[in-house]
Amino acid sequence: MKRIGFALVALIVVAALAFGGWYYRPWSDYSPAKITALDVPEEYPATFQRMDEILPYSVVTAGAPAPLPTGQANLPENFEVDGERLSVADYIVDANITGLTVMRDGVVLNQAFFQGADEDTLFTSWSVAKSFVASLIAKAVEDGLINSLDDTAETYAPQFAGTDYGRTSLRHILMMSAGVDFNEGYDPDRPSDIRPLFFNAFILGRNIDTMVGEIERDREPGQDLHYTSPNTHVLAAVARAVYGGRLADVVTEQIWTPLGMTSDASWLQNKVGEDGIGVGYCCLQATSEDYARFGEFYRLDGVWNGLRMLPEGWSIEATTPQADFQEPGATRYPMRGYGLHFWVPEGYDGEFYMAGVFGQYVWVDRHRGVVIAQNAGDPTWFARTAEAHAFFRAVSEHVSPLAERPAPLAAVDGREDEAVSEDANP
Repeated sequence: MKRIGFALVALIVVAALAFGGWYYRPWSDYSPAKITALDVPEEYPATFQRMDEILPYSVVTAGAPAPLPTGQANLPENFEVDGERLSVADYIVDANITGLTVMRDGVVLNQAFFQGADEDTLFTSWSVAKSFVASLIAKAVEDGLINSLDDTAETYAPQFAGTDYGRTSLRHILMMSAGVDFNEGYDPDRPSDIRPLFFNAFILGRNIDTMVGEIERDREPGQDLHYTSPNTHVLAAVARAVYGGRLADVVTEQIWTPLGMTSDASWLQNKVGEDGIGVGYCCLQATSEDYARFGEFYRLDGVWNGLRMLPEGWSIEATTPQADFQEPGATRYPMRGYGLHFWVPEGYDGEFYMAGVFGQYVWVDRHRGVVIAQNAGDPTWFARTAEAHAFFRAVSEHVSPLAERPAPLAAVDGREDEAVSEDANP
């Protein structure tokens, strides 16, 4: 009996050592132990500044940086939400803001950094990255690599052939109306499909294309707005396929270098090495200014330095609800509606934004010529939606009063648009 007891204790010790080795992975820069920081809300502001220390990544290369012109403008002292006057200084603290960049007509007017961040910090984007992936699809259309958004995903990404996602059109995937059975909940105390997808990819190194391909549809596409992250990963797989490269390399060649981004960025992938797969529904890390530059690119309808990179009118189409069920008030998402991987606020008029969980935003106001990039680590971000919208509108109005704006031109590229100042396209 003593021998059996000794053997059992030895087995437990060996198992504990094996688990400890797997969990802490002293031989690797990345380990499940580090990932636990993602479940500590009070650490979000710091954690979201060092995601590429926690998870594997590939570099998105800046190429030849082209600095943006700079000016100066203060932020407003207060703004109003539902009749209540709030302090901007309090909002910055309460929303756990780490970076803020404000631009008007392509000129950086104000930058501020908090909680240890600075102009070189690579802030995680979470779902702001979804809009970058959608832009790769639009660019592939402009480049003639995708014939139509009504083509199915399996037309271009054969790994999804025969799956429900493979049989879904790119348009319905972009609309977040793929009809898939998937729970996007982020509360660690409630059932969720997004959390297992994330952790199985990064902790177990599982093939995320395979996992996403196993997700099934429970209704026909085009019925409702159901925001699910795997939709964007499918689009990223299509972009990888048509451009023939890893996600970080495609973003480098098709977005980062042409826009003259000021700094290298990173895109997280499921494991270390050349065979790692970029997680397409999130996971871009970049400077606050480079996020704002991307917003400016959309304000200019996908034209940069005189070069049209996206189909004409795409930025209008992508930032406009495509069906009644996408309009603010008709969705399950309070105070906002959706287009093709871009959000619109209630009462939108030339306004749209990119958004990521826990307070990441790129807000664009076409009429005022304003772009605002906000980086944050706010555990209560969802309850702060109305506050965030009001803050962005107050900043836009403060730095660019409509009374001082030039009159709209009758037709620019076949559409109504604002007159563009000389420094609007660096």
